[in-house]
Amino acid sequence: MNPSSPPDSADRPSLWTVLREWGRLGCIGFGGPPTHIALLRQLCVDRRGWLDAREFEDAVAACNLLPGPASTQLAIFCAWRVRGRAGALLGGTAFILPGLVVILGLAALFLTGTPPAWVRGAGAGAGAAVAAVAVQAGVSLLPASWRRAAEVNRLRWAAYLVAGAAAAALLGPWLVLVLLACGAVEAAIQGVPLRRGPRTAALPFLAGGGVLLPLAWVAFKVGALSYGGGFVIIPLMGADAVHEHHWMDMAQFLNAVAFGQITPGPVVQTVAVVGYAAAGLGGGLLAALVAFAPSFLFILFGAGHFARLRANRRVRAFLDGAGPAAIGAILGSAGPLALDLAQPWQYAVLAGAAVLLLVLRRGVVLTLLCAGAVGAAVALAGGPVPH
Repeated sequence: MNPSSPPDSADRPSLWTVLREWGRLGCIGFGGPPTHIALLRQLCVDRRGWLDAREFEDAVAACNLLPGPASTQLAIFCAWRVRGRAGALLGGTAFILPGLVVILGLAALFLTGTPPAWVRGAGAGAGAAVAAVAVQAGVSLLPASWRRAAEVNRLRWAAYLVAGAAAAALLGPWLVLVLLACGAVEAAIQGVPLRRGPRTAALPFLAGGGVLLPLAWVAFKVGALSYGGGFVIIPLMGADAVHEHHWMDMAQFLNAVAFGQITPGPVVQTVAVVGYAAAGLGGGLLAALVAFAPSFLFILFGAGHFARLRANRRVRAFLDGAGPAAIGAILGSAGPLALDLAQPWQYAVLAGAAVLLLVLRRGVVLTLLCAGAVGAAVALAGGPVPH
């Protein structure tokens, strides 16, 4: 069987099977990309034998070379692999939809009207832990990236890391241009200049087109121009949603990030909360559609070329620069997130979350739930809670 094409019709599961299995993963996929990859491997390799282990690992590597949410792209690829384009559309949608419904419900609860004090306290507590989650996400990516840097140049790797961190802390909506510039510089240094660099310089002028155009631009950056895993969306979204367009305040944004971590499915669906804050339910759905559309397009039209993608020197050289810059952006986002906390007790929650994540090695979902419980307890005790 050719690993670059869907299986023969005799080997294919039904579309109903794809809908059921990928929908199940969308409902139980708490914990972000590591959990999603493990669940997909368990389903497609261990239980069903639709892919062999080598092919699955190659797919993981290829999806990590693409911009956007890698584990979502892997879920779409696996569905494409077992049932073609119809399977990719159905399976990818089934994987995304459960968490999207939940996160839009949470957005409605927190952004519409005045929720009870204990609910706001839970959100403030979970939001206070987000900076620690950002550090943990960045730190977890450092070892593998550092090992890859030994094959290129570790001094340049460090420079890209610092550039990404500084851009996340200081440049806000222009961060994506720094990520692209780092990739382009490294490609040029390695002697494999990009044939056609990404044409993004004019796109920020979409900010002048009412609400929906800038919202679509933010979602597009999240879904098509972000490298380094789901958490790099935080600095990409935060400056636009809070400081540039004022769709939400920082407390609401921290809640949105926490929602993306504690709900099942892709972390990138956090962008739907930003869309809800900007333009209600329609905005939330638009943001999700724009953010996830590139992942579907990459797989529907590019999955058959994954082997060539992995061997492409331009792609690898670009990611040698953009990858460490993205990790730096994740780490750099923690500073502004921490500085924007409103209450002293939130800093205590942040410190506790850092201990749980970085010292005791507890999971993100458990940490955020504990932080939310502390916030709810503070509110019930009459303590101050951000509005």
